[in-house]
Amino acid sequence: MALDINKLAGNHSQQLDKLKSQAQSKTDQVKQQNVQQQAQTAAQAKPEAKDSVSLTQQAQQLHNIREKLNNTSSVNQEKVESIRKAIAAGEYKVDPDKLAANLAKFEGDLEKIF
Repeated sequence: MALDINKLAGNHSQQLDKLKSQAQSKTDQVKQQNVQQQAQTAAQAKPEAKDSVSLTQQAQQLHNIREKLNNTSSVNQEKVESIRKAIAAGEYKVDPDKLAANLAKFEGDLEKIF
């Protein structure tokens, strides 16, 4: 008489398969939670990156010049027109001493800026 051992487990085999499936599902969930926790921990550990800008000395100087130009008064169009007319009529006289003094002052101002 032969004994069929495959039928001995009966219903237990299905229950065992179900338990294995549930255990695998739980294992997968735990692994996924661990990955999420590690990602959160890594994100919290890293300091938040902040944008920053540093300007070179030349860029700062150019910025200062632009600010000064923006704060200066606008061109006196009436004076420009009167000088233009005087030049066209040949009546405009240049004072060389005053011109040289103004050029020297301008260069001195540039040296202060740069």
